[in-house]
Amino acid sequence: MHDAYEPVPILEKLPLQIDCLAAWEDWLLVGTKPGHLLLYRIKKDAGTNRFEVTLEKSNKNFSKKIQQLFIVSQYKILISLLENNIHVHDLLTFQQITVVSKARGATLFACDLQQSPSGEAQLRMCVAVKKKLQLYYWKDREFYELQGDFAAPDIPKSMAWCQNSICVGFKRDYYLIRMDGRGSIKELFPTGKQLEPLVVPLADGKVALGQDDLTVVLNEEGVCTQKCALNWTDIPIDMEHQPPYIIAVLPRYVEIRTFEPRLLVQSVELQRPRFITSAGPNIVYVASNHFVWRLVPVSIASQITQLLQDKQFELALQLAMMDDVEGDKRQQVHHIQNLYAFNLFCQKRFDDSMQVFAKLGTDPTHVIGLYPDLLPTDYRKQLHYPNPLPTLSVAELEKAHLALIDYLTQKRSHLVKQLNDSEPSTPSPLMEGTPTIKSRKKLLQIIDTTLLKCYLHTNVALVSPLLRLDNNHCHIEESEYILKKAHKYSELIILYEKKGLHQKALQVLLDQSTKANSPLKGHERTVQYLQRLGMENLGIIFEFSPWVLKICPEDGLKIFTEDLTEVETLPRDKVLNFLKEGFKELAVPYLEHIIHVWEETGPEFHNVLIQLYPREGPGGS
Repeated sequence: MHDAYEPVPILEKLPLQIDCLAAWEDWLLVGTKPGHLLLYRIKKDAGTNRFEVTLEKSNKNFSKKIQQLFIVSQYKILISLLENNIHVHDLLTFQQITVVSKARGATLFACDLQQSPSGEAQLRMCVAVKKKLQLYYWKDREFYELQGDFAAPDIPKSMAWCQNSICVGFKRDYYLIRMDGRGSIKELFPTGKQLEPLVVPLADGKVALGQDDLTVVLNEEGVCTQKCALNWTDIPIDMEHQPPYIIAVLPRYVEIRTFEPRLLVQSVELQRPRFITSAGPNIVYVASNHFVWRLVPVSIASQITQLLQDKQFELALQLAMMDDVEGDKRQQVHHIQNLYAFNLFCQKRFDDSMQVFAKLGTDPTHVIGLYPDLLPTDYRKQLHYPNPLPTLSVAELEKAHLALIDYLTQKRSHLVKQLNDSEPSTPSPLMEGTPTIKSRKKLLQIIDTTLLKCYLHTNVALVSPLLRLDNNHCHIEESEYILKKAHKYSELIILYEKKGLHQKALQVLLDQSTKANSPLKGHERTVQYLQRLGMENLGIIFEFSPWVLKICPEDGLKIFTEDLTEVETLPRDKVLNFLKEGFKELAVPYLEHIIHVWEETGPEFHNVLIQLYPREGPGGS
């Protein structure tokens, strides 16, 4: 728990009993039991939580009974339920503007103020008269009927607009009435054991309904929008939504909670509170029968500091987003998001953690550093984290690696697209003061090498596709080391081949060719490799083909005769000389192949073939 509000007394020991409250800007209206209407001006002293309270008007003859007050400051009007009828007064002079004569016998009303696309305010009102609901709209200083009356199942005890629906609490049940012209009714759920139902409009166009000590949030379709109901420590009497907080008046104190995350934030002990009202964001008044307090918000900076200490990052983020200072806000939000993602990792919620990191511009190496043995030791020592990193079991590490793979694949794709951008976006540190890597090529190298390590831990089948990528940036020496350590020689060949390290690849093939349990045993892979090298690598072909030509001349010859473009375009004179010098018996089949199959027309090859044919007949040798 932390302090979100500080209660400050505004009116103390008022001689008249308070029956209702309303407020706007610097003004507070108090309706009393004898029917007096009191208007107070509340001015905050600069730099303190003290208020200058002045009684500006006292209308002792306002009404015999003030049941409900509602202020519409945009129209400068006060709507009130007086002696079971709806009255409208001028907010500045309290002169009566109109009375809704049809609403005689009213017991309750609810207003809804919506901004139209043109920016104009549109005021609608629903009035409960016995078992009927009357609908009105405000125009030209008068209320007009919006549509015909709706029949209600019982006498409404509490109600609020919810977009184009009205949510009504009766003695035993809640109902939703749609403003669709037909007034279609949807039964919701029982009100519970409490004597009075509670329906409260929320700032986001939804509505909160009380069921004993629970609060359920519904949308205009009557569908519950929260995973779980809010659970209060007592039955709420009244409620006010001040995002991200929901403030409830309980019999002995005021309780402050949040919907998401579901937290009890603060309990404020006050003497028998009964009412709560708001004059807009951060202006909240609570009243008992003879006292009024103002709930003054604690500074957002102080709240965030406390929340970060308590590791309540989600709420800290919501508050940071609401702060007014733009430049500082962006930096602070980013810092909190990083702390939040880090904390999720420490809670071993790896997928959630990586999803938050993915949305941030955090240096991927700082994320990789959360894992053991993925970064070079020297670089890893330069990284700092808010708290010690968790120790992971083998099963947890596998789950963590899978989450990291998704994150790095996403980051890799983003970086590859950016490679040719002239102005790279600079990654930010997870912790201020930690070095970041600005080179995209360097970042890609670390990401690809890390992916290689993760695949070796989780799914070896993905190693080859990664290494075969044309834009694979794996760090050669490190990848070479881990592949050898894992005895993944087939994958090592792919790494060497894609990086143009053909001699290294062929040496591995030669070394593995005689090992009984090796998947590279034999000479077939060497033949295939040499056939793909082409004329620019002729020296390497001549260097590594002899051992195959010696142990299997027939397969060895295919290095120079396979029906592949790379083989067919090899310089035939040089191949012929190579064979004549070391493998003379293969020169004839080579010449026959190039002449008969590849239709070589060069006379020198025909002449050599004739010379090499053994002489036949008498006297031949």
